[in-house]
Amino acid sequence: MTQPVTLGGRPLMPPPGAPAEELLIARFRGHARRLFWSAVVLIATFGATAYFYGNLPAGFEDWMLLAAAGVVILVAAVIPFLVWYSRTMTITTRRVIAAQGLGARNRREMSHARGYTISVRRGPLQRMWGCGTITLSNGVDAPVRLPNVPNVTLVHETLADQIEVGQILAHRDAQASGDDLS
Repeated sequence: MTQPVTLGGRPLMPPPGAPAEELLIARFRGHARRLFWSAVVLIATFGATAYFYGNLPAGFEDWMLLAAAGVVILVAAVIPFLVWYSRTMTITTRRVIAAQGLGARNRREMSHARGYTISVRRGPLQRMWGCGTITLSNGVDAPVRLPNVPNVTLVHETLADQIEVGQILAHRDAQASGDDLS
């Protein structure tokens, strides 16, 4: 019987037939470039409000200015930030999880063990920022779409490696169970 290979006392691979522990590889959000125009509107709104506050002819118009600035900030900065913040993507040693929503969460998962195809789409702006959209499809379930993934090439390589490791472990476990039957 072979001893498991360890690194710092922790096994790199589980013994044949033993379930592999699910470990977190990466957790990230879409690229923050989506918030660029929100930041521009936020800065412009603060600048315009500071310039016009106190310079309007009637005193009640200052409150109208503040109310309008608040609405603009809410619609153009706060809501886009909350939408961006509510979408997370997680890669573990067993699966890929795409979750979205603040109150009620909507989760989509794709298991590495089932295998899937990985397609990467990068538009001109995405290439400039080093991000892209990854679509995972196993041919059975609906595809899982990961939009605006930062460092898309690194994430693509990580997903391909996880599929390969999953296939190696499944093959090794199948051989081990075949040896037990002999």
